[in-house]
Amino acid sequence: MFSAIIFDCDGVLINSESILRAFYLRRLAELGLKYEPEAYSKRFKGKAWPQFSALVEEEYQQKFGNPLPEGCFDSIKDETWAEYKRALTPTEGIAALLSTLRLPKAVASNSGAASLERKLRHTGLLKHFDPHLVSLDHVARGKPAPDMFLLAAERLGAAPSDCLVIEDSTTGVTAATKAGMTSWGYIGEGGGDADLPEMLRDAGASEIFAHHDEIRERLG
Repeated sequence: MFSAIIFDCDGVLINSESILRAFYLRRLAELGLKYEPEAYSKRFKGKAWPQFSALVEEEYQQKFGNPLPEGCFDSIKDETWAEYKRALTPTEGIAALLSTLRLPKAVASNSGAASLERKLRHTGLLKHFDPHLVSLDHVARGKPAPDMFLLAAERLGAAPSDCLVIEDSTTGVTAATKAGMTSWGYIGEGGGDADLPEMLRDAGASEIFAHHDEIRERLG
């Protein structure tokens, strides 16, 4: 059916999306930028750090008429790993899925290379993918451009049309669609966003799964 499988990291392999959403909602509110959880996800989920920070800067400028306080992004980045160390875990069922997969597999993430490896090592998942880790540092353009998935396919020796992508964001599904790959939407860490399945389908996901056990059964 497929010759290789490529996973997003945040929100698919690890519960970082839910951790970051709670953390960023709190920190952005302290800056005067308040979002409802679903509105936050629609605006920022799946965005690489440069995209995220640029959007926050733009919205702060529009609301207050001046730049963000100096150093605020540095402090947010510094505090992020403390949040991860406190609560970062693999998503439910992912260890069983990865242990039974016989397909060549890779991770393609909008994280930086060091951050991606650190998160996978911390959660014990690095052994399933190393050395096939593709990050924002390895391509000219991050998701929603297809570059990351195309590079992952090349490294796995698979044709893009034979690759399956597991994604939890419209940004990632859009990138997979542009790469000519089949994408399945994973909503297990979606935080209760009611319209996430529809959004993923609209972006190009052919099937939607709420748990990794369902993906494992589907792959047979």
